[in-house]
Amino acid sequence: MDDIVQLENVAEAQARMLPPIAILAELTHRCPLQCPYCSNPLELERANAELPTADWIRAMNEAVDIGVLQIHFSGGEPTARKDLEELVRHAAGIGLYTNLITSGVLLDEDKLQRLFDAGLDHVQLSIQDADAANADRIGNIKDGHRRKLSVARAIRKVGLPLTMNAVVHRQNLHNLAGLIDLAVELEAARLEVAHVQYYGWALKNRASLMPTLEQLQDATATVEAARERLKGVLTIDYVVPDYYARRPKKCMDGWGRRFFNISPAGKVLPCHAAESITGLQFESIRDYSLAWIWENSPALNLYRGTDWMPPLCKTCDQREIDLGGCRCQAFALTGNAAETDPACQKSPVHDIIFDIAVTDSATGAPDYIYRRLGGA
Repeated sequence: MDDIVQLENVAEAQARMLPPIAILAELTHRCPLQCPYCSNPLELERANAELPTADWIRAMNEAVDIGVLQIHFSGGEPTARKDLEELVRHAAGIGLYTNLITSGVLLDEDKLQRLFDAGLDHVQLSIQDADAANADRIGNIKDGHRRKLSVARAIRKVGLPLTMNAVVHRQNLHNLAGLIDLAVELEAARLEVAHVQYYGWALKNRASLMPTLEQLQDATATVEAARERLKGVLTIDYVVPDYYARRPKKCMDGWGRRFFNISPAGKVLPCHAAESITGLQFESIRDYSLAWIWENSPALNLYRGTDWMPPLCKTCDQREIDLGGCRCQAFALTGNAAETDPACQKSPVHDIIFDIAVTDSATGAPDYIYRRLGGA
């Protein structure tokens, strides 16, 4: 009977399936930064497990065949790959929009010019803080902030559009206004102000990173005022921490709905954090075509649509709007990825996670547990 139900769920998911529009290509987990909120899996892939160039090229070709329009080169630090220029050139040549998500510290103007000439369309650059000393402390890298600012200016000099990514938390929110001003100074067209989401490595540092409710309220007011003041100059995206939310976010526009990740080793994932859900098996492009994985992967089909939802979500009038929220957050906080997202105020544990946030943010900030390829 269970097998019949599972087959029916897969059939329902396939019937509602839309073509994917974007890939997050995580080329490597190698990174010169050691950010305490790193969103990569707890078990990082070593360089010798990474997909070779030919496999990435084949994956891009297959992606175009199933409808993908965009590829976002990420990591770790994607510029650690010696074949990045070749991959960008191939992606551009088959009609994909190309975006580079980078820390910037391994780039210079010459490398950026070569990437631009290869067909790179856009760059997203991470900035840890507007204050250089604190930025370098967060990323645990010497002189990183100065190098990032130099790269930001080089990005604009070669003619590439720039998005500035600012991951915010208790230990840099006091400089949020400065981060916004910095984005304007660097001629960024877009700024992403993203509060840390607490799964994976960030969960280990929750007590160091969780903002107070007052900080969150001040940050929200700062962003709203800046949006009004900088209308037409800077677009600001804003993501609040789930622990303080009242409604779940429509995570990745729904599990396995329009986006997927390919990990450095070739696993196809519905989001960058999905491997934090233990017990799920994700197929690799080393073994299957992308078309087969997108349509038939049990893990990708598991939380597609709404039939999988628990009764609380199935009867909610928001179910087709938030599509159940974040499965990784549900797993991190309840141990069950199929539970109602605790960020939802209807969740039976919503008040508990709010209390956790209040407690963590009230403590003195412990030292960061930095992220390293070999562990902490």
